[in-house]
Amino acid sequence: MGNVVYTSRVRITRQRGPLRTAELPGESSPVAFGVHGAIAEHYKVDPEAIGGAHAATIDYVIAATAG
Repeated sequence: MGNVVYTSRVRITRQRGPLRTAELPGESSPVAFGVHGAIAEHYKVDPEAIGGAHAATIDYVIAATAG
């Protein structure tokens, strides 16, 4: 195994319920993670009760994998 080339430094803060913000390298503002649509329905969460619908963690994983 070679030398470590990069270590990502990320800070995640839970706001309320499933709503979290992440401070990510390369982003000037925190990124919101939450629930929406079918995910919110599955977990019986009203997105409006937590500040609105936001992309879920799985949405970011899929976008990163597909990119």
